[in-house]
Amino acid sequence: MAVIDDGAGIEAADRERVFERFVRLEDGRRRDTAGSGLGLAISRDIAHAHQGTLRIEDSARGARFVLRLPLIEGRHLSA
Repeated sequence: MAVIDDGAGIEAADRERVFERFVRLEDGRRRDTAGSGLGLAISRDIAHAHQGTLRIEDSARGARFVLRLPLIEGRHLSA
């Protein structure tokens, strides 16, 4: 699954740093005073708990967050 925003994007040098707890980039602090810098760290932890990944990839506009989770075959979900 990919989520792309239309903001300024995230510099390559900051792409791993934004997944650290309580990290907020300078531009984000100026635009929005809300937030604690935990959302991306928690999201990546959840992805890892399910043997998946959450990464930031190059995008022509904004930031592109890509969540990959493994396909589990042979399991059926019932409603």
